[in-house]
Amino acid sequence: MSLHPDVAALLERAARSPLPPYYEVPPPVARRLYRESRAPLTPDPPAVESVQLRLAPGPGGPVPVRCYRPKGATKDERLPALLYFHGGGWVIGSLEAYDLPCRFFCARTGCAVVAVDYRLAPEHKFPAALDDAVASFRWLAQDAVELGIDPDRIVVAGDSAGGTLATVTAQKVRGEARTPCLQWLIYPATDLAADTPSHASCGQGFLLTQADMEWFRGLYLNDLSEITDPRVSPLRTSDLSGLPPALIFTAGLDPLRDEGRAYAEKLATAGVKVVHREFESLIHGFVGMRGALQAAARAMDDMVAGLRHELARLGR
Repeated sequence: MSLHPDVAALLERAARSPLPPYYEVPPPVARRLYRESRAPLTPDPPAVESVQLRLAPGPGGPVPVRCYRPKGATKDERLPALLYFHGGGWVIGSLEAYDLPCRFFCARTGCAVVAVDYRLAPEHKFPAALDDAVASFRWLAQDAVELGIDPDRIVVAGDSAGGTLATVTAQKVRGEARTPCLQWLIYPATDLAADTPSHASCGQGFLLTQADMEWFRGLYLNDLSEITDPRVSPLRTSDLSGLPPALIFTAGLDPLRDEGRAYAEKLATAGVKVVHREFESLIHGFVGMRGALQAAARAMDDMVAGLRHELARLGR
């Protein structure tokens, strides 16, 4: 894989940073480092019509969700929606850290975006985040009309750990009265064993490291024996048939690259329509780098175009 010159420059700056890696500080400190380090990499936010905080009922209490509507959308208009689960290893992501990507996705897709503030580890270990994710989908499907959303056009979406939550949510609600119309998965973690060749070749020097993954995994899981649970590692699900069509995006220089590819292949083998696109010169986390990397901006434009195409193809 070839490293884009802008990505190489970004990695050089990161290597010179005086800040410690996430796994050397307590989770609350890591969350602040993560949020503040993203600001220089993101552009000015695009305009949206409105942003509102709502509460979805969840098994551990109300789940905050941030609802974005695109510019010009009326209150009575039933829009397609992205139910978006942020990345951050189930430990360090937040609504604030993902506000700009969510605004971008809302403005460019024409969809409402419903960003979920699921519970984080280690304060809330597995399956708390997944329970919140599934509860938020069921709430959105039930209350969609009231929220100005078409219940037949809900896309489960997310990046990294959020991509895991999105696809496992699709599995958990399979066969229910309301299911997602699409899965939109951005470099998802699909096997927490983290033993693929890309973990070895890209596990150092590309921002997300093997040590980071081990730290996230140790904080998220109650015990490493849970790695084999399909709700943790969806690649290990025995039957993937009957799931919604999936758009899966991977990065060529990402430890999670191979497991994303493998999940796309396994879905396709199960008869699920899959569109897989790999951005060879990019690294993990590029959705938060639009302001710093032209290649990331182009990739995000391509992902948005793919989503709009699939929604149109479905005739919805």
